[in-house]
Amino acid sequence: MFKKFVELEEAVYEGGSLPAKTKELIAVAVTHVTQCDACMEYHTTKAKRAGATDEEIVEALFVAMELRAGAALGHHAASARAMENHRRQQEKESAAAPGTRARAAGERFA
Repeated sequence: MFKKFVELEEAVYEGGSLPAKTKELIAVAVTHVTQCDACMEYHTTKAKRAGATDEEIVEALFVAMELRAGAALGHHAASARAMENHRRQQEKESAAAPGTRARAAGERFA
């Protein structure tokens, strides 16, 4: 299976519509999102060999960072739902115990 993987890798990075440098810059960005240290080093080296500048590599990294941060921000909806559900549950509990607030307020002034 490893041999087939290497064949896939070779086919992906062959010349095509995208130049090798562009493919390697994409790979550098993706490896930072997937957090594979060995892959980061491998594709950064290949990008340099394909003519990528340090500035291009860093720019590709910033694209990766923005996408990663955007994904985290996009997942905030789950936390927002949980906070809203908690707020609603608290409101229900308060409504289910009539006079609780009035009693508590009265106790403060007693």
